[in-house]
Amino acid sequence: MSQRFGGKFSPQPQSAPGAQGRPLQTARPSRLGARVNMLFVFPFALPLVAFSQGPTGLAADLLAFGILMLSAWLTREGEKAHEAWESRAIARRPAFPRKIFGSLLSGIGIGLAAWAPGAEAIGPGALGLLGAALHFISFGADPMRDKGMEGVDAFQTERVATAVAEAEKHLIALRESARPVADRALMDQIDRFSTTARTMFRTLENDPRDLSAARRYLSVYLEGAREATARFAQIYATTRDPKARTDYADLLSDLDTRFAQRTDVLLSNDRTRMDVEIEVLRERLALDAPRTAAQTDPANP
Repeated sequence: MSQRFGGKFSPQPQSAPGAQGRPLQTARPSRLGARVNMLFVFPFALPLVAFSQGPTGLAADLLAFGILMLSAWLTREGEKAHEAWESRAIARRPAFPRKIFGSLLSGIGIGLAAWAPGAEAIGPGALGLLGAALHFISFGADPMRDKGMEGVDAFQTERVATAVAEAEKHLIALRESARPVADRALMDQIDRFSTTARTMFRTLENDPRDLSAARRYLSVYLEGAREATARFAQIYATTRDPKARTDYADLLSDLDTRFAQRTDVLLSNDRTRMDVEIEVLRERLALDAPRTAAQTDPANP
């Protein structure tokens, strides 16, 4: 579907509420892209030539095609998991090393595709090893360690991870629901709100003790925003009612403001806890100082 683009000098310029004063923070480049998508394209050359061979060659090429497609899928899922691991302050390593296994399967598939019935296996094996090495160099290994887990309550961290995962699903569903509307200003506003919400997620991951104070934001508010977006998209797609658009834009602006305010409160609580801990430590040091001085005084018997 076409999408309206506008600007300062375009006819009927539209500005999203809440856009002024805080620019849209662009996300880091995604690890998913053309190089991952091409892994799904190249294997389709095998079925084109497979049926011109004998039964053994046909079976080998079709098996190689399946292995390479499985390798591409594992690599894509591994890149998604790696991207999620990088975006979070506290994260567990993936339970299954998808990219490593993707490299191994890629080598097996390339070697099998290069093999011909009755030929020696040395040449195809060398090509398979080269393909696996190039795959590993291109995409790297999966994260092999937990990040930010030192000294953190595992139970609390798991609760936050579960809540954030559900909240991320709501954000993704919200954006997908609004996509058919094809309104650039609204999509930018949704991206801005998503950035604000994810800032809250990262704050909660840094201090899981704040989860209780923000749970309704991660569940009730985001789920309601997702449902409201779906209803708005359904209505606006058929009526193009400007009042419905204005009401929805105001809702996004209110959500963005409330989430930002709640994040500031969470950060303020963290600062208060830090100040209390510093003050307690200073008091203990002040109490220990005279005692230490008396013990080190040579005139004191």
